[in-house]
Amino acid sequence: MFLIKNLTRISPTSSSIVTRFRSTGSYTLASRFCTASETQIQSPAKIPNGVDRSQYAGLAPTREGEKPRVVVLGSGWAGCRLMKGIDTNLYDVVCVSPRNHMVFTPLLASTCVGTLEFRSVAEPISRIQPAISREPGSYFFLANCSRLDAEAHEVHCETLTDGLNTLKPWKFKIAYDKLVVASGAEASTFGIHGVMENAIFLREVHHAQEIRRKLLLNLMLSDTPGISKEEKKRLLHCVVVGGGPTGVEFSGELSDFIMKDVRQRYSHVKDDIHVTLIEARDILSSFDDRLRRYAIKQLNKSGVRFVRGIVKDVQSQKLILDDGTEVPYGLLVWSTGVGPSSFVRSLGLPKDPTGRIGIDEWMRVPSVQDVFAIGDCSGYLETTGKPTLPALAQVAEREGKYLANLLNEIGKANGGRANSAKEIELGAPFVYKHLGSMATIGRYKALVDLRESKDAKGISMTGFVSWFIWRSAYLTRVVSWRNRFYVAINWFTTFVFGRDISRI
Repeated sequence: MFLIKNLTRISPTSSSIVTRFRSTGSYTLASRFCTASETQIQSPAKIPNGVDRSQYAGLAPTREGEKPRVVVLGSGWAGCRLMKGIDTNLYDVVCVSPRNHMVFTPLLASTCVGTLEFRSVAEPISRIQPAISREPGSYFFLANCSRLDAEAHEVHCETLTDGLNTLKPWKFKIAYDKLVVASGAEASTFGIHGVMENAIFLREVHHAQEIRRKLLLNLMLSDTPGISKEEKKRLLHCVVVGGGPTGVEFSGELSDFIMKDVRQRYSHVKDDIHVTLIEARDILSSFDDRLRRYAIKQLNKSGVRFVRGIVKDVQSQKLILDDGTEVPYGLLVWSTGVGPSSFVRSLGLPKDPTGRIGIDEWMRVPSVQDVFAIGDCSGYLETTGKPTLPALAQVAEREGKYLANLLNEIGKANGGRANSAKEIELGAPFVYKHLGSMATIGRYKALVDLRESKDAKGISMTGFVSWFIWRSAYLTRVVSWRNRFYVAINWFTTFVFGRDISRI
């Protein structure tokens, strides 16, 4: 409601009040917002046809005496790391995102089965960058960006609402001095029929909540008197499509849940619940052959069945492979990688070979001024001669850190204002060095590969020691001490008392 109140239409009387504030030189919260009429005066940008002009209030361009404004689209690894590192003495920070938290994705699979609680992997934006909740010129808006006007240095946004029976979405504009697009990517479905309607992805907290509710519902329904044997087996068949780290880690967590908790608390169905992992090629393709063979062996011991095939069609209760095999399922989790989002595709910006926003070695979008892109939504242009970096959390985090330092240097050189950084020396370009990969596979076992590539020399290990390293590394990478405490306590209580199987 705070956002709506501050973006509501301002009457002519109210406009004069705002003007009075400005004329006295007292810049208050109200003075940073403008009405639709004021926006038209201050910016040549046109409001899209068919849109109520009275709705288009927003943040006006910054003035002399105010700090330059950095607008960040997204609250993922890249955007949050940038906001954490940006110098708020130099810039005001405005974040626009459909969620008010960052998701610690490496531990998201653990929340699906109750190993961790959902709050343990969600870090509020205001804790990552306190200026957003304290500074008068910094804000967080729960909204989606619908359009970019690079010439006018403005983004057009629309507030997010819960369902159809809530507030009507509010449209507004934000003027920026520097824009960072860090909106991430969306799950790849490869155009396969039925995926969006029937599968559950594992990228957000609400996905994990949906998986947990569906899993526990199927467990309880399968014990209902009168249910057929075939229907019982279908309900208790969990299918994971995609053999990357997310799919493998979820399969391992799910097999642990079945072996340690389901067999104790749902003993009537313990022999009917199964997990199948479907992958078109090799699982964990970024790891070497020895580690992959170890992972398959351990997953098989845990009861996970590995099927090599390509999904051709997904129906409400079964999927069909390329060889015609029908696979009934009660829970379908889709984890086949990511691709450009519809928002990224809609932007009239140059693209890399994979369809992501094209950038140079300094994270800039070369065709427009003051626009940067980081994370899964961006990739190097072909003219740079560099390959597109993988869509990994460590890539996004380090791009965010690099760009925060770059913007800080630009701000110190008086280049923070719009169109004022053309002649500033940017320094060394971004260089990515792979720090290695880790994945847990259940039963207190994991894979750790600390080599820069599969062909390079370095440390790679498996087993309990790797699992301990995996847990220790991610515990230290959790953003706040509060969430580190949550994670440690959740791990301890799960070890002592088992997982929580309440369906809430």
